[in-house]
Amino acid sequence: MTTVGELGEDRLVARLCEGLPLGTDVVVGTGDDCAVVGTGEVLTLLKTDAVVEGVHFLAGEKARRVGWKAVARVLSDFAAMGGVPGELLVTLAMGPRVALSWVEDLYRGMQDCLAKHGGVIVGGETTSLPEGASTLISVAGRGMVHREDLVTRSGGQVGDAIYVTGRLGGSLRGKHLDFTPRLAEARWLVRHHVITAMMDLSDGLAQDLPRLARMSGVGFELDHDTIPRNEAVEVAEALGDGEDYELLFTSADEIGEGWAARFPDLEVTRIGQLVGGSSDEIAGGWEHFRMGNRMFGPTSTSSA
Repeated sequence: MTTVGELGEDRLVARLCEGLPLGTDVVVGTGDDCAVVGTGEVLTLLKTDAVVEGVHFLAGEKARRVGWKAVARVLSDFAAMGGVPGELLVTLAMGPRVALSWVEDLYRGMQDCLAKHGGVIVGGETTSLPEGASTLISVAGRGMVHREDLVTRSGGQVGDAIYVTGRLGGSLRGKHLDFTPRLAEARWLVRHHVITAMMDLSDGLAQDLPRLARMSGVGFELDHDTIPRNEAVEVAEALGDGEDYELLFTSADEIGEGWAARFPDLEVTRIGQLVGGSSDEIAGGWEHFRMGNRMFGPTSTSSA
């Protein structure tokens, strides 16, 4: 008997999605940050994501921070496609002894994030779990993107530079609960530069960069010395900690002075380039179902 742990997350998703029928209005199906549907100039982004107690947050964590994270993860995926948030549905699964005040603060945290970055909660579902079970918050959402602004993981070209926003690593010190979805930055990029491929960094650069390269049908060369790191973070941690929620993107353009003028408090760094043939060997990052994972896994890998 093969277990999901033996198969691994990426292969599990690929197996489950193999042969799924697609409607005529599906622009992007499984495998990217969001599914994309529509026939006009404004396309619909579809995304669902979940946070689980003991995997994405500790039982004693402040609910307001958990709420922020739950919706910010979905908004971060909208950003990765060049889009903006719309309506969200929230499913809350919990045991009977969860404090009402915790749930109310959870929703306050969600509203904090949406008030700052856009989007509204329009409904959802609550369901009970057996006493002692881990609380789960699942957020499904609809975003929007102009067809000309849409960016996927699959458009990277040989010779494109690889960029990341911000600094990587050290997410367990608190950033994984307080990060800023890069919606404004992504919108600026797609309007001012030719961005060939993009995704958000959720599972760690060591997991996500190979995914982008595979989707684009290219390899990559990574300059480890240029990887921007948070304070007291080693290169291995920047590669593998995950839950950075920064943008990883590729472009033949030089991203420089215009960015600095628009976003003076957020750096953007060239960390390598796409190449033909094989990729550099890098290790680390989060993969769901892998035995021995540390606590606090990042987000799901795709729209599956």
